[in-house]
Amino acid sequence: MRDRQGPLRALTLALCLPLAAGAAPVASVDKADVSATVTGLRSTKGQVLACLTTRPDAFPDCAKDPHAFTRIVRAGANLRINFGAVPDGRYAIALVHDENGNGKLDKRLMIPREGFGFSRDAPVRMGPPSFAEAAFPVGGEDAHVSIRMRYIL
Repeated sequence: MRDRQGPLRALTLALCLPLAAGAAPVASVDKADVSATVTGLRSTKGQVLACLTTRPDAFPDCAKDPHAFTRIVRAGANLRINFGAVPDGRYAIALVHDENGNGKLDKRLMIPREGFGFSRDAPVRMGPPSFAEAAFPVGGEDAHVSIRMRYIL
């Protein structure tokens, strides 16, 4: 007696395996490199603290965004900060020239004593700019922005 289930099983597997493989495609996320050139540093003392985020509620202080891209770079002439490859989206960058190296923006009576800067040279009025004012798109190709440091005191 011949086993008729053998060929039937082989045919079923031959038809179902390609469907199963196609049902769970590997998700790929498009990424692009993001970098910033920093201009206008008043000295080469200390370090520059950099934050790149997609979250409006975490800008300009990235402490609220566990997925933010942060960098600490020694201050110097011709400073370029590389954030590496990031997923496509809308991003904003905030910088602090931490001249004394204490890891924060020092203030006197709520006025910054150290330098700061934002992507798109976003305007500073009675406080930091909004995310929307500093945001720029990242998608498809590498993104490079120039950020001018500003000092009040």
